[in-house]
Amino acid sequence: MNIFRLAGDVSHLVAIIILLLKIWRSKSCAGISGKSQVLFALVFTTRYLDLFSVFISAYNTVMKVVFLALSYATVYLIYMRFRNTYDSENDTFRVEFLLVPVTGLSFLENYAFNPLEILWTFSIFLEAVAIMPQLFMITKTGEAESITTHYLFFLGLYRVLYIANWVWRYHTEGFFDQIAVVSGVVQTIFYCDFFYLYFTRGESVSKLLTVENCGSFQSQYLNVLANRRAGGGDFFLFVNQLSSLTCCLQCSEEKER
Repeated sequence: MNIFRLAGDVSHLVAIIILLLKIWRSKSCAGISGKSQVLFALVFTTRYLDLFSVFISAYNTVMKVVFLALSYATVYLIYMRFRNTYDSENDTFRVEFLLVPVTGLSFLENYAFNPLEILWTFSIFLEAVAIMPQLFMITKTGEAESITTHYLFFLGLYRVLYIANWVWRYHTEGFFDQIAVVSGVVQTIFYCDFFYLYFTRGESVSKLLTVENCGSFQSQYLNVLANRRAGGGDFFLFVNQLSSLTCCLQCSEEKER
C-alpha cells in the first residue's frame, strides 16, 4: 500500500464521519440527500460481497466492515432516527436515470461474466455517479451548510488521491484497472466545479449553484458544445457543463410540476 491509497481511504472515512457527526449533533439531516446515501450503501454492499470469502489483509477487511457499517448507519439516521427532518421534497433526483445505465454497462463491461464480478463492476460504475442526487439537491435548494461542503470536499479529495494512487501503481507495479480508473476520473470530473467554487468562494459555494443560475450553465454548455464541434474548447469543461446541464434539466422538470 502506498501513501496515496492510505490518504485516500482516510479522506473517504473523514467525509463519512463528518456527515454522521453533522446529523447526530444537530439531530437533523436537512440538506442531505438520502438517495445519495442509499446509493453509496448499495455501492459498498455490492462491492464487498466477498467479505467472508476473500481475505487480502486485516486492513482491507477492517475497512470493508467500517465502510459498510457507517454507510448503513447514515441511511438509518436519515430514514429512521431523524426521518422527520429529512427533506424529501427536495431530494427528488430520479435515481433510475443512474441505476438503469449503470446496470446495463456492468453487464457489458466487466472482467468476468459471473455474479460477483458483475456486481463489483456495478459498484464501481455506481460510485462514479452516486453523488449526483446530493449535488442536484444543493442546486435545487440553493443552500448547503458549510459542514456539507466539507463533506463533499473530502469525498472529492478521496477520488483525487485515488487517481494519484493508480498513477503510482502503474509506474511502480505496472498495474492498470481500466474500469476503476475510467470510473474514478469520471467521478472526479463531477467534483471539478465544486472544487473550484470551494477554493475560490469558500462557504458561498451554494449561492453559485442555485436553480436561478441554470440559464447561465446552459448557455455556457451550448457555447462549449459549439467549440467542440468546431474542433476547439476544453474537454473537461465540456463534460463539466454537460453534468451541470443534467442538473438544470432536472430543476426545470421540478419547476413545471
